[in-house]
Amino acid sequence: MHLRRALLLFAIVLGLAAVAASISRPGTSTEPLRGTPPPTDSESQPTVAPGPSVPTTELTFYSAEPRAQGIDAGQAATVYVEVEEPGQAFIHDLGMSAVAEPLTPARFDVLTQQIGRFPITFQPAGAEAGEERVGTLVVR
Repeated sequence: MHLRRALLLFAIVLGLAAVAASISRPGTSTEPLRGTPPPTDSESQPTVAPGPSVPTTELTFYSAEPRAQGIDAGQAATVYVEVEEPGQAFIHDLGMSAVAEPLTPARFDVLTQQIGRFPITFQPAGAEAGEERVGTLVVR
């Protein structure tokens, strides 16, 4: 008997909740709420304009054929290091490292004013010591 009363009470509460939810739904009108002024021209326009785009140079180094490639100081560059086995690529003098795999080259976003020659090295996964040079980034 108590179980029936509990189930009936639960059904009534559930029904009332459904009715309350359907009544309290906000309207789907696209009109602004009363009391809210329409947007002005200055509010409609973006307040921040995008800056001029800076060209980015892309350089790709291959572990199978180490060589030097250069960029100008202050020039944005994306450096890719393509390898034949998984491991870690480094540009130690710029404090950078990235994971590299055969199908996913290491990627470095470089923007430096520092002029010089920066060796790029690679250490295969599982190797305890020894990095091989895969190229040199020359900033002039």
